[in-house]
Amino acid sequence: MKRRQFLRTGAALSLALSQSRWLQALDADNRYRKEIGIQLYTLRNEIRDDVAGTLKAVAEAGYQQVEPYGFPGADEMIQAAKDNGMAVHSSHINADAILYPDRQGAPTVDVLLEKANDAGLTHLVVPYLANDLRGSLDQYKQVAERLNAAAESASQAGIQLSYHNHAFEFQPLKDGRCGYDVFMDEFSDKMKFEVDIFWVRVGGHDPAALIRKLRGRVSQLHLKDLDPSVKTPEFGSVPAEAFQELGDGVIDMEPVLAAAADAGVAHCHVEQDQSPHPVKSIQQSMAYLRQL
Repeated sequence: MKRRQFLRTGAALSLALSQSRWLQALDADNRYRKEIGIQLYTLRNEIRDDVAGTLKAVAEAGYQQVEPYGFPGADEMIQAAKDNGMAVHSSHINADAILYPDRQGAPTVDVLLEKANDAGLTHLVVPYLANDLRGSLDQYKQVAERLNAAAESASQAGIQLSYHNHAFEFQPLKDGRCGYDVFMDEFSDKMKFEVDIFWVRVGGHDPAALIRKLRGRVSQLHLKDLDPSVKTPEFGSVPAEAFQELGDGVIDMEPVLAAAADAGVAHCHVEQDQSPHPVKSIQQSMAYLRQL
């Protein structure tokens, strides 16, 4: 076989194998599809008005688990999810006690862990980093130290602590390094990442490549799609229309889910931060996942 033909044949075989892995990742029996979750922040306005009715609509849309927000103040969401046959493994938390250890009034780490165990949770997620904690690489390093200490306590309680990214963590701060670089370098083996693929893309990176780079260190994913009109990288705010239902944007879900399987990701949750009709949006995203 001539070298050119060999290379052409090899490339075709590699592509076929890659596509086969993607198809396997999206097969109807794939656990991410069978156990797909929803981050309930998507439905925050509906939940404010009607917790029980909103969680019923989530179950009817086909979601098998939910990820609440504001834990430990998420009891109604958790109970309504369970009443509708959905699992609750993870929640975003009030992380003030972790990030601001001298601040009074926030639930302590011990309280968070005790209540998480009472609720049957196995994952807790730090959802956001305020401006005053992310102005320099040294600040990110200090945050990493605090997260590592909390993750050690969480591990002893049988809970996995993770950090959920936005785009600002990818903004270069000094010598080309960004906050996410610090986290990748400094997080202990007890501290994991919840990768939000939308914000990774907004931050100028390939979500599937990042997940593979973090193999063994990603606990969960947030699946959401990005409108093609958005110019990246963008480290500030994005317009509401930037958030799209799965399949309506520029992020290819097949390689993301294949990377998740390879990297040992435990759970995947659909999320859409902004939508004029959130219930319809989560129904559309579920329909997209089912038809792949």
